[in-house]
Amino acid sequence: MDFLLDSGLGFWVGLTVVVLLVLNSSIKFVPQNTAFVVERFGKFHKSMTAGLNFVVPIIDRVAYRVSLKEMALDVPSQSAITKDNITLNVDGVLYMKVLDPEKASYGIDNYVFGVTQLAQTTMRSEIGKITLDRTFEERDSLNSAIVNAINDAGSAWGTTCLRYEIKDITPPQSVLEAMERQMKAERDKRAVILESEGFRQSQINTAEGEKRAQVLKAEGEREQMILEAEGEAQAIKTVAEAQAEALATIGQAAATAEGQKAVQLDLATKAISAKEKIAKESTVVLMDGDKGEAGRVVAESMAVVAAMNSSGAFNGS
Repeated sequence: MDFLLDSGLGFWVGLTVVVLLVLNSSIKFVPQNTAFVVERFGKFHKSMTAGLNFVVPIIDRVAYRVSLKEMALDVPSQSAITKDNITLNVDGVLYMKVLDPEKASYGIDNYVFGVTQLAQTTMRSEIGKITLDRTFEERDSLNSAIVNAINDAGSAWGTTCLRYEIKDITPPQSVLEAMERQMKAERDKRAVILESEGFRQSQINTAEGEKRAQVLKAEGEREQMILEAEGEAQAIKTVAEAQAEALATIGQAAATAEGQKAVQLDLATKAISAKEKIAKESTVVLMDGDKGEAGRVVAESMAVVAAMNSSGAFNGS
């Protein structure tokens, strides 16, 4: 009886172990961004994506584990010859990822090696189409050409190239020295041109400044002459008006009896003053000896005034 119990217990224990082994073999947990390629009887059956998956034990097996993450591949340095026969050393970095795990597993033995080699050969081919100077200027076009070539071939491998970047382009030392001399000559030429342009512009500015100064000076002198002429004209006009006003005032005063007396007195005074001036300035004075000379001068002056009075000179008629 005990034997039967022990046998029955062993059977169930063994069955449990078998079931657990079968379950362990049939359940597969696929990590994120990873794909498992399953073969059934040695032939591709399916691709399992991230999460819980089941396979049939014994007849199914996981043949390949493929990463779906973006990968950065270092493309080793290589020699390339430009269109003008200059040897360059070029290296770069390639960014790619797997889109189809089946093609990546069966389309090529090692897609990483294949993509790297394709990038190198494409780079040599593209550099051979252009000259050295354009090599440094057209890095973007070179990168695009390599990406297109890799994607054309990678469609059969289940891969895609996201981008390619040239890290460094190194020409021979002799070419570097020649380029440096050329750059120095270009900088010297630009410096001379800029210096001559600066001197020419300075001369032009100086000439324009002098021309402007002369124009302003001439305009100032012309304005000054105009102002002076206007001032002199105004002064003459003012003096004439003052003289006219004075003569009018004298004429009005001379029309009266008191004014005639004042005129007679003024004429007599001026005549005496003239005689005195002649006597002072001359060493010889001729006199007629008449004691009534002064009186006669006054009488003559009065006669002149009387004649003017009778002619109406003081009346304005």
